[in-house]
Amino acid sequence: MTSVVDADGEDVVSTGRVRELTVEDEGVVRFRFVLKPNDPGTLVRQARAAAEGIEGVGRVKIDVKLPAAEGSTGLAGTAPAPGSKPSHRPPLGPGNVPAPKPDPRLLTGVHRIVAVSSGKGGVGKSTVAVNVAAALAARGHRVGLMDADVYGPNVPMMLGEKRRPRVTGAKGSEMIEPLEAHGVKIMSLGLLLDEAQPAIMRGPLISGILKQFVEQVEWGPLDFLIVDMPPGTGDAQLSLVQTVRVDGVIMVTTPQDVATGDVRRAISMFEKVDTRVLGVVENMSGFVCPCCGTTYDLFGSGGGEKLAEAAGLPLLGKVPLEPQVRQGGDEGAPIVVSAPESGAGSALQNVVTRVVEELERVEA
Repeated sequence: MTSVVDADGEDVVSTGRVRELTVEDEGVVRFRFVLKPNDPGTLVRQARAAAEGIEGVGRVKIDVKLPAAEGSTGLAGTAPAPGSKPSHRPPLGPGNVPAPKPDPRLLTGVHRIVAVSSGKGGVGKSTVAVNVAAALAARGHRVGLMDADVYGPNVPMMLGEKRRPRVTGAKGSEMIEPLEAHGVKIMSLGLLLDEAQPAIMRGPLISGILKQFVEQVEWGPLDFLIVDMPPGTGDAQLSLVQTVRVDGVIMVTTPQDVATGDVRRAISMFEKVDTRVLGVVENMSGFVCPCCGTTYDLFGSGGGEKLAEAAGLPLLGKVPLEPQVRQGGDEGAPIVVSAPESGAGSALQNVVTRVVEELERVEA
């Protein structure tokens, strides 16, 4: 990893960023990466890529230490009280409080867990999640879709499902049976609340709901579990990656700068918690007039492509803005099912193909 250098041209090994390097069975490499205050999040990804490029390395696991923890002298960065004895324990502070690790005993029947996320609401994240799940199911895969967007649980409407799920098992060990639509097993808070009932809750409750969706839903064997995340970089995102392993994240944006800026921050967040981002989907990339065929860039153009390039990620696809997408979402008929040959349907099918290729490349 001496080939990975910072902005000053110094490599990450000699500067002490790479620490506690160990090699485990089956070529698993672990190390801690200590970010400096001015380091870009991409430096971690470069170190991972360099380690993965070494012959015999099967998988790389990185514990990222945030720069705020460096140089802390006491609790949350405060100095010790006068006359107190120095402590040999590392002070608690941002970046060095031990984070929960994913429990390998959870979702053992699920082969791949893929989150669909963004840093901003209204970019079509749920639309992408629903269509990716439906397209995978149409290809013969066993697919589940977990709606983790507890404040805007729209997955049931988009898949045309309004029934309440059944609860089975004895008291104290109850399990929720997910519903199924278009070949996809689904679980959402929207299936448990009345139609006009708001989800009024703080962070710990959100974490508890996600934990329940992981531990108390009878998902069964799945090839893919797609997780529709809420916008932002808060409790839901952290709870997911700290509860179960996430094999990859699809980031969704629209072309304009106000969206790509938020998504760029969300990408950095996932890098800091050592979760692989598979690539970027640019949604609503252009509107093709059905009368004259002229393309109108209502939200600008090229934003997703620039974001992917800047972050060193692949552009998984550009999905045009079409009335059929909205209609399919309102009527519970994803466009990859109702109009797979349309511009948006074809683009989303291509996104699925690219996502599977990225996952297979990582696993290989």
